[in-house]
Amino acid sequence: MAAAVAGLASWVWRPDPPRQREYVDAKACLLTDEKGILSEPARTVWSAMKDASVQTLVRVQYLQVAGAQTAENAEPYLNTLTVARCGMIVAAGPAQIDAVVRNAEKHLDIQFVTVNGGGPAANVRALDAAAPGKLREELRQRLADLADTAS
Repeated sequence: MAAAVAGLASWVWRPDPPRQREYVDAKACLLTDEKGILSEPARTVWSAMKDASVQTLVRVQYLQVAGAQTAENAEPYLNTLTVARCGMIVAAGPAQIDAVVRNAEKHLDIQFVTVNGGGPAANVRALDAAAPGKLREELRQRLADLADTAS
């Protein structure tokens, strides 16, 4: 009897199991060169995006451009992210930035961020990875804004 009471008591007062994170209906995507998130500035950007995702509950993903690192080759990868419902696309790498600069005006419903280059346009924000703290805060704020628009 005592064992049954002890078992029942431990079941009643046990901690809740960990819960799966519930994301908002928003996604931010990183477009990188063939090295993916293994080299800079993509590594720092990806780390900042993951941290911001925990705070804002915006889903994050990345896609690396395989093959020639040219704007022409990067454009189909960029298009993949535009049809994947990415509300924000971050470009890290010269070819990826060039692809954004060439195509951002076709996708005014998407916010673009270029890291270490790129000309600003109405829906493009250029950030500098030389100031990692500022980069992290700017990406966190952009993901928070994306979460707010999804709510």
